[in-house]
Amino acid sequence: MDDLTRLPAELPVPEDDGAADHLPGTRLPHLELPATEGGLVALDRLGPARTVLYVYPLTGRHDRALPTGWDAIPGARGCTPEACGFRDHHAELVTAGAAGVFGASSQSSPYQREVVERLRLPFALLSDPALTLATALGLPTFEADGRKFYRRLTLVVRDGEIEHVFYPVFPPDRHAGQVVEWLRANAV
Repeated sequence: MDDLTRLPAELPVPEDDGAADHLPGTRLPHLELPATEGGLVALDRLGPARTVLYVYPLTGRHDRALPTGWDAIPGARGCTPEACGFRDHHAELVTAGAAGVFGASSQSSPYQREVVERLRLPFALLSDPALTLATALGLPTFEADGRKFYRRLTLVVRDGEIEHVFYPVFPPDRHAGQVVEWLRANAV
């Protein structure tokens, strides 16, 4: 398997299909998702300050094959570089006004705990194997190998409401820097 921390050349660029246009101004539902640090995170109780919630399809591991045709699906590849970007920009995100940062996918908490440890992430990942957040908010998804995955997007949440949405996200390895710039330009 190739280096999951680097994006292959010539990945297809996802297009904005409007699947996230309805999200700004929407209140987060009462959902409690398991976090890699233990316990549950209630999405409707993240607090009055801004929280960055980046949602991604699947973080790869060297001991597991990616779904068939993964690199050909626009926006699927790049979860590890994206996570590393949020790790590397974490202090800047906080300085720019993010009280919290979370990643969320349909992967199990044990799987995600390995990712947090391996990549040394300074924030928790949230597990949503039933894609309950997708159902509650109408988040965009796609299918590969008979499984449903989240499409990559990032929500900036303030006081329980989605303030801003980044969708589609590309390239994912530069996305955390884009979020930092948005937070700086839209300081509260």
